[in-house]
Amino acid sequence: MGEISSDYIYEPNFCEEKPGEYGDVRKVEWKGEVNRDDLSTSTKNTLGAISTLFEINNEASKEILNLLKGKKVSEAVEEDSEESDLLKDDVISRSQEFIQDKVVKLDWDEMQELVAGLLRGMGYKTIVSAKGPDRGRDIIASPDGLGLEEPRIVVEVKHRNGSMGSREIRSFSGGLREGDKGLYVSTGGFSKDARYEADRSNIPLTLVDLDLLVKLILQYYDNFDSEARTLIPLTKIYWPV
Repeated sequence: MGEISSDYIYEPNFCEEKPGEYGDVRKVEWKGEVNRDDLSTSTKNTLGAISTLFEINNEASKEILNLLKGKKVSEAVEEDSEESDLLKDDVISRSQEFIQDKVVKLDWDEMQELVAGLLRGMGYKTIVSAKGPDRGRDIIASPDGLGLEEPRIVVEVKHRNGSMGSREIRSFSGGLREGDKGLYVSTGGFSKDARYEADRSNIPLTLVDLDLLVKLILQYYDNFDSEARTLIPLTKIYWPV
């Protein structure tokens, strides 16, 4: 801990290793040291800025100065736990946003392979349609991989900005036959009418937007094969409980 004790001074030989450089200085009077382990969780978080220079809020400053004077911080365990939970929730929220950004940057072929990899991670075998007209069947997933055993999941993948409407859902569900289960994935989301159309479909039909897709990726990522992991490389972060 230090306190600035002078106005701006130019001392060309301030840095002995590089004379003439780093000569713009202000003198500092060093007051002492504070052990980081003695700080409360909220203050530790405040000091976690990635910038070289940043401002410390008044509460953190007061706590640090009190520690410098030998006054220990009294903090209840419940409060510390609450601060930790809030920080964890923030980290999880940010990580999901980062993963969404990664997913959005995939091209259409990669998105199709990612959805197929997710289904394989869920225990199904998949057939991915070749490029060209697929009649609303980008992926077929089933226990045997041939679509002979049920459930037989027919998947349509739309990777674009605009949301899907009721017309697209109606067209997709109209192509499903008895024994099929429909899965419609749209990174652009779905309109209210589209969700209503899916709910009233005679054949089971699930809509997956970007938020749900990322949640499913996180839920089944440990079961992903190497091809799917290559599309969205993730690392696990451990958090104290």
